[in-house]
Amino acid sequence: MATIFSVLALFATFYQLYLQRTHNEKSLRPLGQIDLGDRKKQIYVYIPNNGMGPLIIDKLTFTKEGNPYNNIGDCLNLDPKSYWHILLNDSTKKVILPNSHLVVFEKNIENHSVEEIDRIRKELSSITLKVDCRDIYDNKFTFERNFEWFSSIVLPKNWTVEISKII
Repeated sequence: MATIFSVLALFATFYQLYLQRTHNEKSLRPLGQIDLGDRKKQIYVYIPNNGMGPLIIDKLTFTKEGNPYNNIGDCLNLDPKSYWHILLNDSTKKVILPNSHLVVFEKNIENHSVEEIDRIRKELSSITLKVDCRDIYDNKFTFERNFEWFSSIVLPKNWTVEISKII
């Protein structure tokens, strides 16, 4: 009888070990998303990690007019020195820690005209970003977002005239 209880206790221990490992894996899951922003002073594309574990970025794929690119600079007609962007390749991976973000694109627009800002928004609005990533347990997943949101912010050409009439 003691042998049976010992074997049952051993099975219960292994089952508890399995449950604990599964719980740990679920607790350390990253939760990535693609955030688009257009503020008074900057336009940006971030990848924040809102989960509890690190998010390992394997690949960023930008798609414009059906053509895939590895660099956002290849999709834009802007001077690459005029904005902050990230370059990833097969040998370079990025890790986003919990409650932090990766800057994919960021441009200061504080001293730009409305026409220049609208041109930047229009260029960004035709891009789609796909992120291939994994967690520390090597569980792979992807998420994707198009940048059409930027086109909803493009202002009419006579916008500044209308504002001056109100004031």
